[in-house]
Amino acid sequence: MRILYLHQYFKKPTENGGTRSYDLATSFLKLGYDVNMITTTSEKKSKNSKRWEVEEVDGIIVHYLYLPYENSFSFLKRIMIFLQFMYFSSIKLLQLKGDMVLATSTPLTIGIPAILKKIIHKTPYIFEVRDVWPEAVVAIGAIKNQIALSALKKLEYVIYKNAKFIVPLSIDMKSSILNRYPEFNFKILEVIENIAEVNRFKPVYHENDLKLLSLENLIGFNPLVSILYAGTFGKVNHIEYVIELAKKVLTQDRNIVFLLLGSGSEKELLIKYANDLGVLNKNLFFLRPVNKDELPILYSQITIGSSFVAPIKELWANSANKFFDTLASGHPILINHLGWQAKKISENGIGYVLPPDINEVDVKSFVSYLNNEDELKLSGIRAREIAEKNYSLAVAVQKYNRIFKNCIVNS
Repeated sequence: MRILYLHQYFKKPTENGGTRSYDLATSFLKLGYDVNMITTTSEKKSKNSKRWEVEEVDGIIVHYLYLPYENSFSFLKRIMIFLQFMYFSSIKLLQLKGDMVLATSTPLTIGIPAILKKIIHKTPYIFEVRDVWPEAVVAIGAIKNQIALSALKKLEYVIYKNAKFIVPLSIDMKSSILNRYPEFNFKILEVIENIAEVNRFKPVYHENDLKLLSLENLIGFNPLVSILYAGTFGKVNHIEYVIELAKKVLTQDRNIVFLLLGSGSEKELLIKYANDLGVLNKNLFFLRPVNKDELPILYSQITIGSSFVAPIKELWANSANKFFDTLASGHPILINHLGWQAKKISENGIGYVLPPDINEVDVKSFVSYLNNEDELKLSGIRAREIAEKNYSLAVAVQKYNRIFKNCIVNS
């Protein structure tokens, strides 16, 4: 079977960013599927003037469209890039032969090329929902124009209606979809959360890599207790919360250090805010982004991982890489919101849930948790067990294989 895989932001392990599509695609190859990936790149692969360039990546045939993108781009500019990719990927998809399309959002417009392929070539598609658009976009106020909102809602409905199957990345995303479109219940065979890459997070590293990425080398010392945030600095990530938390924690325990790793549109403003609050380079440090293969080295040195979002209920359904990377690394996870992840943490004792609004009692309790070495160790062991049992690549691939077989039988 030939799978045509649509993902605008496909990343290899040697790049900075999530590798879900790479890990799934390489696993599909091992099952005997052929995979063509259609994606974008911000880097010119060669000096030729071709719009598309093709590269084999560990057996995956990757079709790269040169279309530079940065998190710092304005919302309007990002929309224009989404539309450009929608247009050119539609043409590319129609040129390729395949038995099935797997389209993964965001953006929501990724579903349009898949619909066209279905209409013109009768090729069924699976739609993977990474974020519930437009619900989350509306909640954060990114789009307020009622005409645009109405169009997005209609597009979402049309994409779900035409999809052979829908794959939400969390149980809360599934609930969100079915609350609005209960008629599509039969299309959701599996919830396939983001992947805890347990094999990538095995603690085997080269000495030179350990030295280069040691905390002593990066921030000048080895903290006794450290909290790592490895992700994007955008509005939805609400990193102001972390900076304010660091300020409160500093008054109670100077041995607890916050490490913020990544890039994004808000980074410079956040650095200034941390400096204004007097925590920058005291108990809060900004680190440069690293690629996925290097990330486990940093996780091997920290106490607890973390994932944060703005205090908006619609964002609680997220399936952030940070959550699963932390579990895979065998560390407890810290979050600041309710939803399915908070429930998972509480039920399994794999981390700590802080409220959106922190008071002194919350901080004191959190500091006490961070200084309980026995509890932290047990939380880390349980986190790794949950990762292996429920969120490993093997589990995700097994679920997808069932969907593929259903797709073939029902075509």
